[in-house]
Amino acid sequence: MEQINNTPQVPRRILSSLLSSVSAGVVPRAGAPYIAIGRKDEISAFLSDLEEINEGGGAMRFLIGRYGSGKSFLIQLIRGYALERDFLTADCDLSPERRLCGSGHGGISTYRELMKNLASKSSPDGGALSKIILRWTSKLRSELVDSGISPDSDRLYRELNKKVHAELDDLEFMVGGFDFARVIFEYYMASVSDSDNANEKMSACLRWLRGEFSTKTEAKNALGFPVSVIIDDDNWYDFIKLWAMLSKKIGYRGLVVFIDECVNLYKIPNRISRENNYEKILSMFNDTLQGRAPGLDIIFGGTPQFLEDTRRGLFSYEALRSRLCDSRFALDGFKNLIGPVIRLRRLTDDELFALIQRITVLYSQYYNWECTVSNEDRLKFLNICLSRAGADSMITPREMLRDYMTVLNILMQNPDANFDDVVGSHVKLAPDTNATEETPKQPEAPTPEKRRFTANDIEF
Repeated sequence: MEQINNTPQVPRRILSSLLSSVSAGVVPRAGAPYIAIGRKDEISAFLSDLEEINEGGGAMRFLIGRYGSGKSFLIQLIRGYALERDFLTADCDLSPERRLCGSGHGGISTYRELMKNLASKSSPDGGALSKIILRWTSKLRSELVDSGISPDSDRLYRELNKKVHAELDDLEFMVGGFDFARVIFEYYMASVSDSDNANEKMSACLRWLRGEFSTKTEAKNALGFPVSVIIDDDNWYDFIKLWAMLSKKIGYRGLVVFIDECVNLYKIPNRISRENNYEKILSMFNDTLQGRAPGLDIIFGGTPQFLEDTRRGLFSYEALRSRLCDSRFALDGFKNLIGPVIRLRRLTDDELFALIQRITVLYSQYYNWECTVSNEDRLKFLNICLSRAGADSMITPREMLRDYMTVLNILMQNPDANFDDVVGSHVKLAPDTNATEETPKQPEAPTPEKRRFTANDIEF
Protein backbone atom coordinates (compact mmCIF):
# COMPACT_ATOMS: atom_id res chain seq x y z
CA MET A 1 0.00 0.00 0.00
CA GLU A 2 1.26 3.48 -0.85
CA GLN A 3 2.10 5.23 2.39
CA ILE A 4 0.44 8.50 3.28
CA ASN A 5 2.50 11.24 4.77
CA ASN A 6 1.82 12.31 8.34
CA THR A 7 -0.41 9.33 9.09
CA PRO A 8 -1.47 9.65 12.74
CA GLN A 9 -1.13 6.83 15.22
CA VAL A 10 -4.64 6.45 16.62
CA PRO A 11 -4.96 4.96 20.14
CA ARG A 12 -5.82 1.31 19.78
CA ARG A 13 -8.87 1.50 22.05
CA ILE A 14 -10.40 4.26 19.91
CA LEU A 15 -9.37 2.58 16.68
CA SER A 16 -11.03 -0.68 17.70
CA SER A 17 -14.33 1.04 18.47
CA LEU A 18 -14.09 3.16 15.32
CA LEU A 19 -13.54 0.28 12.90
CA SER A 20 -16.17 -1.91 14.60
CA SER A 21 -18.74 0.87 14.29
CA VAL A 22 -17.93 1.61 10.65
CA SER A 23 -18.02 -2.08 9.75
CA ALA A 24 -21.46 -2.45 11.36
CA GLY A 25 -22.80 0.71 9.74
CA VAL A 26 -23.31 2.61 13.00
CA VAL A 27 -21.91 5.94 14.12
CA PRO A 28 -18.75 5.77 16.25
CA ARG A 29 -19.13 7.39 19.65
CA ALA A 30 -15.40 8.12 19.76
CA GLY A 31 -12.84 8.73 17.04
CA ALA A 32 -15.13 10.47 14.54
CA PRO A 33 -12.57 13.19 13.67
CA TYR A 34 -10.17 10.53 12.35
CA ILE A 35 -12.51 9.74 9.44
CA ALA A 36 -14.08 13.18 8.98
CA ILE A 37 -13.97 14.02 5.28
CA GLY A 38 -15.70 17.01 3.74
CA ARG A 39 -18.57 18.78 5.57
CA LYS A 40 -16.31 21.79 6.12
CA ASP A 41 -19.08 24.28 5.38
CA GLU A 42 -21.62 22.50 7.57
CA ILE A 43 -19.18 22.32 10.47
CA SER A 44 -18.42 26.03 10.12
CA ALA A 45 -22.14 26.80 10.32
CA PHE A 46 -22.53 24.84 13.56
CA LEU A 47 -19.39 26.39 15.06
CA SER A 48 -20.80 29.85 14.34
CA ASP A 49 -23.88 28.82 16.35
CA LEU A 50 -21.62 27.92 19.28
CA GLU A 51 -20.16 31.42 19.23
CA GLU A 52 -23.69 32.82 19.30
CA ILE A 53 -24.51 30.64 22.32
CA ASN A 54 -21.34 31.78 24.04
CA GLU A 55 -22.55 35.37 23.69
CA GLY A 56 -25.80 34.51 25.48
CA GLY A 57 -28.03 33.85 22.48
CA GLY A 58 -29.93 30.76 21.40
CA ALA A 59 -29.95 28.65 18.23
CA MET A 60 -31.77 25.77 16.59
CA ARG A 61 -30.87 23.73 13.52
CA PHE A 62 -32.51 20.90 11.58
CA LEU A 63 -29.93 18.56 10.06
CA ILE A 64 -31.67 16.78 7.21
CA GLY A 65 -30.32 13.88 5.16
CA ARG A 66 -31.11 10.39 3.91
CA TYR A 67 -30.40 7.29 5.98
CA GLY A 68 -26.66 6.72 5.96
CA SER A 69 -25.80 10.17 4.59
CA GLY A 70 -23.88 11.16 7.72
CA LYS A 71 -26.38 12.99 9.95
CA SER A 72 -25.57 11.09 13.12
CA PHE A 73 -21.87 11.13 12.28
CA LEU A 74 -21.91 14.92 11.93
CA ILE A 75 -23.84 15.23 15.20
CA GLN A 76 -21.13 13.26 17.02
CA LEU A 77 -18.48 15.38 15.34
CA ILE A 78 -20.13 18.64 16.44
CA ARG A 79 -20.65 17.19 19.90
CA GLY A 80 -16.90 16.62 20.18
CA TYR A 81 -16.15 20.15 19.02
CA ALA A 82 -18.60 21.58 21.56
CA LEU A 83 -17.03 19.62 24.42
CA GLU A 84 -13.55 20.78 23.40
CA ARG A 85 -14.78 24.37 23.58
CA ASP A 86 -16.10 23.85 27.14
CA PHE A 87 -19.80 23.59 26.36
CA LEU A 88 -22.08 21.11 28.08
CA THR A 89 -23.76 18.65 25.71
CA ALA A 90 -26.72 16.30 26.03
CA ASP A 91 -27.85 13.91 23.30
CA CYS A 92 -30.50 11.27 22.72
CA ASP A 93 -32.18 9.33 19.93
CA LEU A 94 -35.96 9.48 19.70
CA SER A 95 -37.84 6.18 19.57
CA PRO A 96 -41.41 4.92 19.98
CA GLU A 97 -40.82 5.20 23.75
CA ARG A 98 -39.01 8.56 23.65
CA ARG A 99 -40.82 11.54 22.16
CA LEU A 100 -41.04 15.25 22.85
CA CYS A 101 -44.44 14.90 24.49
CA GLY A 102 -47.31 12.46 24.69
CA SER A 103 -48.88 9.81 26.82
CA GLY A 104 -46.85 6.99 28.29
CA HIS A 105 -44.13 9.24 29.71
CA GLY A 106 -42.57 9.80 26.28
CA GLY A 107 -41.41 13.33 27.08
CA ILE A 108 -39.88 12.60 30.47
CA SER A 109 -38.15 9.54 28.99
CA THR A 110 -36.41 11.84 26.52
CA TYR A 111 -35.40 14.20 29.35
CA ARG A 112 -33.99 11.31 31.41
CA GLU A 113 -31.95 10.12 28.45
CA LEU A 114 -30.59 13.63 27.93
CA MET A 115 -29.59 13.87 31.59
CA LYS A 116 -27.96 10.45 31.47
CA ASN A 117 -25.89 11.60 28.49
CA LEU A 118 -25.11 15.04 29.92
CA ALA A 119 -21.42 15.49 29.17
CA SER A 120 -18.63 17.96 29.81
CA LYS A 121 -15.04 18.23 28.68
CA SER A 122 -13.89 16.28 31.73
CA SER A 123 -16.71 13.71 31.39
CA PRO A 124 -17.16 13.27 27.62
CA ASP A 125 -19.00 9.95 27.91
CA GLY A 126 -21.90 11.33 29.95
CA GLY A 127 -22.88 11.11 33.60
CA ALA A 128 -21.61 14.62 34.31
CA LEU A 129 -24.62 15.84 36.31
CA SER A 130 -23.09 15.66 39.77
CA LYS A 131 -19.60 16.59 38.60
CA ILE A 132 -20.60 19.91 37.09
CA ILE A 133 -22.30 21.02 40.33
CA LEU A 134 -19.25 20.09 42.39
CA ARG A 135 -16.97 21.84 39.90
CA TRP A 136 -19.05 24.98 40.30
CA THR A 137 -18.93 25.00 44.11
CA SER A 138 -15.20 24.22 44.06
CA LYS A 139 -14.69 27.19 41.72
CA LEU A 140 -16.62 29.50 44.06
CA ARG A 141 -14.64 28.23 47.04
CA SER A 142 -11.35 28.90 45.24
CA GLU A 143 -12.45 32.44 44.41
CA LEU A 144 -13.20 33.13 48.07
CA VAL A 145 -9.86 31.69 49.20
CA ASP A 146 -8.07 33.80 46.59
CA SER A 147 -9.83 36.88 47.97
CA GLY A 148 -8.06 36.33 51.32
CA ILE A 149 -10.51 34.21 53.34
CA SER A 150 -8.84 31.37 55.24
CA PRO A 151 -9.86 27.93 53.88
CA ASP A 152 -10.28 26.60 57.44
CA SER A 153 -12.42 29.44 58.82
CA ASP A 154 -16.15 29.44 59.51
CA ARG A 155 -16.38 32.65 57.51
CA LEU A 156 -15.51 30.75 54.32
CA TYR A 157 -18.50 28.46 54.83
CA ARG A 158 -20.86 31.40 55.46
CA GLU A 159 -19.59 33.39 52.47
CA LEU A 160 -19.79 30.34 50.22
CA ASN A 161 -23.42 29.78 51.20
CA LYS A 162 -24.22 33.41 50.38
CA LYS A 163 -22.47 33.23 47.04
CA VAL A 164 -24.18 30.00 45.97
CA HIS A 165 -27.57 31.37 46.99
CA ALA A 166 -26.95 34.65 45.15
CA GLU A 167 -25.97 32.83 41.96
CA LEU A 168 -29.15 30.73 42.07
CA ASP A 169 -31.44 33.69 42.73
CA ASP A 170 -31.50 34.58 39.02
CA LEU A 171 -33.04 31.21 38.17
CA GLU A 172 -36.07 31.65 40.39
CA PHE A 173 -38.00 33.90 38.00
CA MET A 174 -38.15 31.16 35.33
CA VAL A 175 -40.78 28.41 35.18
CA GLY A 176 -39.83 25.81 37.79
CA GLY A 177 -36.83 27.92 38.74
CA PHE A 178 -37.60 28.22 42.45
CA ASP A 179 -37.66 24.47 43.07
CA PHE A 180 -34.76 23.91 40.68
CA ALA A 181 -32.61 26.42 42.57
CA ARG A 182 -33.71 24.97 45.92
CA VAL A 183 -32.74 21.41 44.94
CA ILE A 184 -29.36 22.56 43.58
CA PHE A 185 -28.70 24.45 46.81
CA GLU A 186 -29.72 21.48 48.97
CA TYR A 187 -27.42 19.25 46.93
CA TYR A 188 -24.56 21.65 47.56
CA MET A 189 -25.36 21.83 51.29
CA ALA A 190 -25.38 18.03 51.53
CA SER A 191 -22.07 17.81 49.64
CA VAL A 192 -20.31 19.95 52.29
CA SER A 193 -22.12 18.38 55.23
CA ASP A 194 -20.72 15.71 57.53
CA SER A 195 -24.12 14.32 58.51
CA ASP A 196 -24.91 10.62 58.21
CA ASN A 197 -27.69 11.13 55.66
CA ALA A 198 -25.72 13.48 53.40
CA ASN A 199 -25.27 10.87 50.69
CA GLU A 200 -28.96 9.99 50.75
CA LYS A 201 -29.85 13.67 50.43
CA MET A 202 -27.50 14.11 47.48
CA SER A 203 -28.93 11.03 45.81
CA ALA A 204 -32.50 12.30 46.28
CA CYS A 205 -31.58 15.68 44.79
CA LEU A 206 -30.03 14.02 41.74
CA ARG A 207 -33.13 11.88 41.29
CA TRP A 208 -35.28 15.01 41.26
CA LEU A 209 -32.97 16.73 38.80
CA ARG A 210 -33.09 13.67 36.53
CA GLY A 211 -36.90 13.60 36.62
CA GLU A 212 -37.18 10.23 38.37
CA PHE A 213 -39.99 11.04 40.83
CA SER A 214 -43.56 10.20 39.83
CA THR A 215 -45.36 12.35 42.42
CA LYS A 216 -44.63 15.40 44.56
CA THR A 217 -45.33 13.37 47.68
CA GLU A 218 -42.68 10.83 46.72
CA ALA A 219 -40.24 13.65 46.07
CA LYS A 220 -41.02 15.33 49.40
CA ASN A 221 -40.44 12.13 51.35
CA ALA A 222 -37.08 11.54 49.69
CA LEU A 223 -35.83 15.14 49.73
CA GLY A 224 -36.99 16.06 53.22
CA PHE A 225 -38.65 19.28 52.06
CA PRO A 226 -41.74 20.05 49.92
CA VAL A 227 -41.52 20.93 46.23
CA SER A 228 -44.24 22.58 44.18
CA VAL A 229 -43.32 20.79 40.92
CA ILE A 230 -41.61 17.67 39.67
CA ILE A 231 -40.11 17.27 36.21
CA ASP A 232 -42.65 15.51 33.99
CA ASP A 233 -43.89 15.18 30.40
CA ASP A 234 -45.38 18.66 30.35
CA ASN A 235 -42.55 20.79 31.73
CA TRP A 236 -39.27 18.95 30.98
CA TYR A 237 -38.28 21.45 28.26
CA ASP A 238 -38.55 24.30 30.81
CA PHE A 239 -35.88 22.55 32.85
CA ILE A 240 -33.65 22.17 29.79
CA LYS A 241 -33.73 25.97 29.58
CA LEU A 242 -32.85 26.15 33.27
CA TRP A 243 -29.87 23.85 32.71
CA ALA A 244 -28.75 26.08 29.85
CA MET A 245 -28.89 29.16 32.07
CA LEU A 246 -27.17 27.36 34.95
CA SER A 247 -24.40 26.15 32.63
CA LYS A 248 -23.43 29.75 31.94
CA LYS A 249 -23.42 30.58 35.65
CA ILE A 250 -21.23 27.68 36.67
CA GLY A 251 -18.49 28.49 34.18
CA TYR A 252 -19.44 26.65 31.01
CA ARG A 253 -20.12 28.40 27.71
CA GLY A 254 -23.63 27.01 27.19
CA LEU A 255 -25.65 23.84 26.62
CA VAL A 256 -25.94 22.04 23.26
CA VAL A 257 -28.77 19.50 22.94
CA PHE A 258 -28.73 16.92 20.13
CA ILE A 259 -31.97 15.08 19.33
CA ASP A 260 -31.52 12.49 16.57
CA GLU A 261 -33.80 10.00 14.79
CA CYS A 262 -36.63 12.53 14.58
CA VAL A 263 -38.19 10.40 11.87
CA ASN A 264 -39.85 8.58 14.79
CA LEU A 265 -42.10 11.64 15.18
CA TYR A 266 -43.09 11.32 11.53
CA LYS A 267 -44.02 7.68 12.21
CA ILE A 268 -46.49 8.51 15.02
CA PRO A 269 -49.80 7.16 13.65
CA ASN A 270 -52.13 9.40 15.66
CA ARG A 271 -52.45 12.85 14.08
CA ILE A 272 -53.19 14.71 17.32
CA SER A 273 -50.24 13.13 19.12
CA ARG A 274 -47.99 13.87 16.15
CA GLU A 275 -49.06 17.52 16.02
CA ASN A 276 -48.55 17.90 19.77
CA ASN A 277 -44.91 16.90 19.22
CA TYR A 278 -44.60 19.36 16.34
CA GLU A 279 -46.09 22.05 18.54
CA LYS A 280 -43.35 21.37 21.09
CA ILE A 281 -40.76 21.82 18.31
CA LEU A 282 -42.43 25.11 17.39
CA SER A 283 -42.17 26.25 21.01
CA MET A 284 -38.47 25.38 21.07
CA PHE A 285 -37.91 27.12 17.75
CA ASN A 286 -39.56 30.33 18.92
CA ASP A 287 -37.78 30.33 22.28
CA THR A 288 -34.29 29.85 20.87
CA LEU A 289 -34.61 32.34 18.03
CA GLN A 290 -36.45 34.99 20.04
CA GLY A 291 -33.91 35.08 22.86
CA ARG A 292 -36.04 33.33 25.48
CA ALA A 293 -33.57 30.43 25.87
CA PRO A 294 -30.18 32.04 26.49
CA GLY A 295 -27.22 29.70 26.25
CA LEU A 296 -29.20 26.90 24.56
CA ASP A 297 -28.50 25.32 21.16
CA ILE A 298 -30.81 22.54 19.90
CA ILE A 299 -29.95 20.38 16.90
CA PHE A 300 -32.52 17.99 15.43
CA GLY A 301 -31.49 15.21 13.03
CA GLY A 302 -34.03 13.78 10.62
CA THR A 303 -34.77 12.52 7.11
CA PRO A 304 -36.27 14.53 4.22
CA GLN A 305 -39.56 12.73 4.88
CA PHE A 306 -39.63 13.99 8.45
CA LEU A 307 -39.23 17.57 7.21
CA GLU A 308 -40.99 17.80 3.86
CA ASP A 309 -43.90 15.36 3.89
CA THR A 310 -47.01 17.55 3.72
CA ARG A 311 -49.23 14.85 5.19
CA ARG A 312 -47.23 13.68 8.24
CA GLY A 313 -43.95 15.61 8.32
CA LEU A 314 -43.10 19.00 9.79
CA PHE A 315 -44.54 20.64 6.68
CA SER A 316 -47.94 19.23 7.62
CA TYR A 317 -47.91 21.70 10.52
CA GLU A 318 -48.46 25.06 8.86
CA ALA A 319 -46.69 27.15 11.52
CA LEU A 320 -43.50 25.11 11.03
CA ARG A 321 -43.81 24.87 7.26
CA SER A 322 -43.94 28.65 6.94
CA ARG A 323 -40.78 28.94 9.05
CA LEU A 324 -38.74 26.08 7.58
CA CYS A 325 -39.65 25.84 3.89
CA ASP A 326 -37.17 27.08 1.31
CA SER A 327 -37.53 30.55 -0.09
CA ARG A 328 -38.57 30.79 -3.72
CA PHE A 329 -35.16 32.33 -4.35
CA ALA A 330 -33.32 29.27 -2.93
CA LEU A 331 -32.38 27.60 -6.22
CA ASP A 332 -30.59 24.28 -6.66
CA GLY A 333 -26.86 24.68 -6.91
CA PHE A 334 -26.62 27.51 -4.40
CA LYS A 335 -25.78 26.72 -0.80
CA ASN A 336 -27.36 28.49 2.15
CA LEU A 337 -26.16 27.35 5.56
CA ILE A 338 -27.38 30.34 7.56
CA GLY A 339 -31.02 29.28 7.71
CA PRO A 340 -32.42 26.81 10.27
CA VAL A 341 -32.40 23.84 7.86
CA ILE A 342 -29.13 22.26 6.72
CA ARG A 343 -29.54 19.60 4.04
CA LEU A 344 -26.60 17.25 3.76
CA ARG A 345 -25.29 17.04 0.23
CA ARG A 346 -23.79 13.85 -1.15
CA LEU A 347 -20.04 13.66 -0.66
CA THR A 348 -18.18 14.36 -3.88
CA ASP A 349 -16.30 11.60 -5.68
CA ASP A 350 -13.07 13.18 -4.44
CA GLU A 351 -14.23 13.01 -0.84
CA LEU A 352 -15.46 9.43 -1.18
CA PHE A 353 -12.07 8.43 -2.60
CA ALA A 354 -10.29 10.16 0.29
CA LEU A 355 -12.60 8.41 2.75
CA ILE A 356 -11.80 4.89 1.58
CA GLN A 357 -8.12 5.84 1.47
CA ARG A 358 -8.23 6.94 5.08
CA ILE A 359 -10.09 3.81 6.18
CA THR A 360 -7.41 1.73 4.46
CA VAL A 361 -4.68 3.40 6.49
CA LEU A 362 -6.53 3.03 9.81
CA TYR A 363 -7.39 -0.60 9.06
CA SER A 364 -3.73 -1.38 8.33
CA GLN A 365 -2.71 0.33 11.56
CA TYR A 366 -5.10 -1.66 13.70
CA TYR A 367 -4.37 -5.09 12.23
CA ASN A 368 -0.69 -4.38 11.53
CA TRP A 369 -1.34 -5.59 8.01
CA GLU A 370 0.32 -4.42 4.82
CA CYS A 371 -2.67 -3.75 2.62
CA THR A 372 -2.43 -5.05 -0.94
CA VAL A 373 -5.09 -2.67 -2.29
CA SER A 374 -3.41 -0.16 -4.59
CA ASN A 375 -4.56 3.31 -5.61
CA GLU A 376 -5.83 1.87 -8.88
CA ASP A 377 -7.82 -0.75 -6.98
CA ARG A 378 -9.41 1.89 -4.80
CA LEU A 379 -10.33 3.91 -7.87
CA LYS A 380 -11.81 0.77 -9.43
CA PHE A 381 -13.83 0.09 -6.25
CA LEU A 382 -15.18 3.65 -6.27
CA ASN A 383 -16.08 3.31 -9.95
CA ILE A 384 -17.96 0.09 -9.21
CA CYS A 385 -19.93 1.75 -6.42
CA LEU A 386 -20.79 4.75 -8.60
CA SER A 387 -21.78 2.59 -11.57
CA ARG A 388 -24.91 1.38 -9.81
CA ALA A 389 -28.11 2.92 -11.08
CA GLY A 390 -28.81 6.14 -9.20
CA ALA A 391 -25.56 5.98 -7.21
CA ASP A 392 -24.34 9.27 -8.66
CA SER A 393 -26.84 11.08 -6.43
CA MET A 394 -27.99 8.50 -3.87
CA ILE A 395 -24.85 6.69 -2.68
CA THR A 396 -24.16 7.15 1.04
CA PRO A 397 -20.92 6.84 3.02
CA ARG A 398 -22.47 4.12 5.19
CA GLU A 399 -23.15 1.62 2.43
CA MET A 400 -19.88 2.32 0.64
CA LEU A 401 -17.78 1.91 3.77
CA ARG A 402 -19.52 -1.30 4.80
CA ASP A 403 -18.79 -2.79 1.37
CA TYR A 404 -15.19 -1.61 1.45
CA MET A 405 -14.60 -2.97 4.96
CA THR A 406 -15.92 -6.33 3.76
CA VAL A 407 -13.37 -6.31 0.93
CA LEU A 408 -10.54 -5.50 3.37
CA ASN A 409 -11.67 -8.22 5.78
CA ILE A 410 -11.67 -10.84 3.02
CA LEU A 411 -8.27 -9.82 1.67
CA MET A 412 -6.67 -9.87 5.11
CA GLN A 413 -8.10 -13.29 6.04
CA ASN A 414 -7.36 -14.83 2.64
CA PRO A 415 -3.74 -13.99 1.78
CA ASP A 416 -3.93 -15.81 -1.56
CA ALA A 417 -6.85 -13.70 -2.77
CA ASN A 418 -6.36 -10.50 -4.70
CA PHE A 419 -8.57 -7.49 -5.24
CA ASP A 420 -9.90 -8.64 -8.62
CA ASP A 421 -10.86 -12.03 -7.15
CA VAL A 422 -13.07 -10.32 -4.56
CA VAL A 423 -14.70 -7.55 -6.58
CA GLY A 424 -14.32 -8.86 -10.12
CA SER A 425 -17.79 -10.40 -10.26
CA HIS A 426 -19.35 -7.03 -9.41
CA VAL A 427 -17.68 -4.93 -12.10
CA LYS A 428 -20.74 -4.74 -14.36
CA LEU A 429 -23.43 -3.44 -12.02
CA ALA A 430 -25.09 -0.80 -14.21
CA PRO A 431 -27.64 -2.09 -16.77
CA ASP A 432 -26.27 -2.12 -20.30
CA THR A 433 -28.98 -0.88 -22.64
CA ASN A 434 -26.85 -1.49 -25.75
CA ALA A 435 -26.04 -5.10 -24.75
CA THR A 436 -22.34 -4.64 -25.50
CA GLU A 437 -19.35 -6.20 -23.82
CA GLU A 438 -17.72 -2.86 -23.26
CA THR A 439 -15.39 -2.68 -20.26
CA PRO A 440 -16.45 -0.08 -17.68
CA LYS A 441 -14.54 3.12 -18.01
CA GLN A 442 -12.00 3.63 -15.24
CA PRO A 443 -11.81 7.07 -13.65
CA GLU A 444 -8.74 9.12 -14.32
CA ALA A 445 -6.11 9.32 -11.65
CA PRO A 446 -6.79 12.30 -9.40
CA THR A 447 -4.88 15.51 -10.05
CA PRO A 448 -4.51 18.56 -7.78
CA GLU A 449 -6.55 20.63 -10.23
CA LYS A 450 -9.51 18.22 -10.40
CA ARG A 451 -9.70 16.86 -6.87
CA ARG A 452 -9.75 18.38 -3.46
CA PHE A 453 -8.23 15.24 -1.95
CA THR A 454 -5.64 12.94 -3.51
CA ALA A 455 -4.34 9.56 -2.53
CA ASN A 456 -0.92 10.93 -1.66
CA ASP A 457 -2.01 14.15 0.01
CA ILE A 458 -4.59 13.53 2.74
CA GLU A 459 -4.57 15.63 5.88
CA PHE A 460 -5.60 14.16 9.22
